[in-house]
Amino acid sequence: MKQADVHTQFGDLTVTEDQGAIIRVSWGVSGCADRSEALDAAVAQLQAYDAGELETFDLPIAVRGSQLQRDVCAEMSRIPFGQTITYGDIAKTLGVPAQAIGQACGGNPIPIIIPCHRVMGAKGLTGFSGAGGVETKVALLRHEGGYLI
Repeated sequence: MKQADVHTQFGDLTVTEDQGAIIRVSWGVSGCADRSEALDAAVAQLQAYDAGELETFDLPIAVRGSQLQRDVCAEMSRIPFGQTITYGDIAKTLGVPAQAIGQACGGNPIPIIIPCHRVMGAKGLTGFSGAGGVETKVALLRHEGGYLI
């Protein structure tokens, strides 16, 4: 596996690539500066997103986890920039309880690129598993113009 770091207004991120696909984005600094086509593209696209110059990521990704995790990540990837949906919306689409959707969103291995921050609770803003918690979620949504408090 290869890793590279990228600084954003949402925090320092480490991007992990394996076999040509992005498999993880995590908060923090790895200290690695590996290079690959996928890593270079991910860093460039995250920087462009951070600068307000990119709305849709176009990267090879590989979600590791259960079939439900992969299905939920696929549904989250379909949420347009600046828009939100609820856990219940995804639950209806996949035919599973909303609580299971919440757990899968919280386990999203590739946040920001797979926009789990665009998923809300039935009553509005809910938690966020990334560094900074809800404040980071709000910052991402404000960045996209999709949610203002």
